[in-house]
Formats: sequence, C-alpha cells, structure tokens
Amino acid sequence: MKVLFVCTGNTCRSPMAEALLQNKMPHIHVKSAGLFASKGNRANDHSLTVLQERDITFSHQSQPVTDKLLQWADLVLTMTIQHKQMLILEYPHALDKIYTLKEYTSSENERQWGNLHKAYANLEKKRSSFIREHELTLDQATLEKKLSEHLATDIHHLRQIELMLNHYDISDPFGGDIDVYRQTIAELDEHVEHLRFKLTKQMEEEES
Repeated sequence: MKVLFVCTGNTCRSPMAEALLQNKMPHIHVKSAGLFASKGNRANDHSLTVLQERDITFSHQSQPVTDKLLQWADLVLTMTIQHKQMLILEYPHALDKIYTLKEYTSSENERQWGNLHKAYANLEKKRSSFIREHELTLDQATLEKKLSEHLATDIHHLRQIELMLNHYDISDPFGGDIDVYRQTIAELDEHVEHLRFKLTKQMEEEES
C-alpha cells in the first residue's frame, strides 16, 4: 500500500499526516507533497513540535506534486476539496484514487460523493472529446475560451453538488501559534486513525 498526502506547501498539514500514518502503520509506504511546494524545505517548526509532543520524530523535505508521484501512489488524500479539484483537473488519469482525507474516512454523504465523482468523470470525458474535436482547427487561446464556455454548465453542476456536502477540509494552521497546530494535528490524528482502521481492514480482506 502506497499513500500520498497532498496539501498546499508541503510543510504543515501533509507532512503531519504523513508522519502520523507512518507511525501508526510502519509497514506501508507513505509520502507527502504540495501543489505549490518548492523542493527541499523542512517542515514548519510548529509541525515538528506538535509531532514531538506525540513522541514522533520526523525528518522531512518538501516536494511538489508530480505525475511520477501520482503514478507511484495507490491512494492520494488531499487536505481540502480545492486541493482535490486542482489535482483532478491537472491529472485526470488519477481521478479514481484521489479523495480528501475526510471524504475517504467518513461514511457521511456517500451518495453525494458518488455523484460528485461521476460528475468529475463526465467533465473530463466531455473536455477530452472537445479538445480532440477542435484542437486542429482552433488556436490555443480560442480553444481555451470555447472549452470554458462548453464546460460552464458542467462546472456549475459540480459546484452545486459540493455545496450540498459537509465541510471536508482540514484547517490550515499556517501562520497560527502552537495551539493552532495542536488543534490541526488533533483533527488530523482523528481521521488518520480512521484511515488506519480502513486500510488495515482492506489489506486483511485482500489477503484472505
């Protein structure tokens, strides 16, 4: 099992999630990355402190999300719905394994999440079809404008589904004091524990 956590800068939330899951499940492979991360930055000092308070020592260097990382992962878990949206739009081939952490570990709103997943798949199918049909006859700027108009209704439909969902974001502690980081790691730990239980059950079923 290979799990990739994704946040924005890969210095706060996703490294903490990575460290928590690796501590709970040392036999699986866990990595983290950021949509706008630069390469080689250490984790935020407060992130390391709240991990140490839980007796977890963690060495980390930030890295950006790449197609290679997404190909490596069996499961990609983002910190927010926006992170998920951006990943799916940029890497539609990875659609089936990208979830928010809270979405993947919660049983609430399963029908709506199914509808959202289907809507994303339909959007990508429609987008790809339009590009194939028009990429040889339209210049890039015109193609992008026409594509945006073509997909406007579908994107509006996606936003309406998202509005019907519960709040599935992990709060960003960046810029906060140590107590804010303690709140975030407590929130993460709750959902990572649910994740540990779910992954353990999945692996046991696969082995039986």
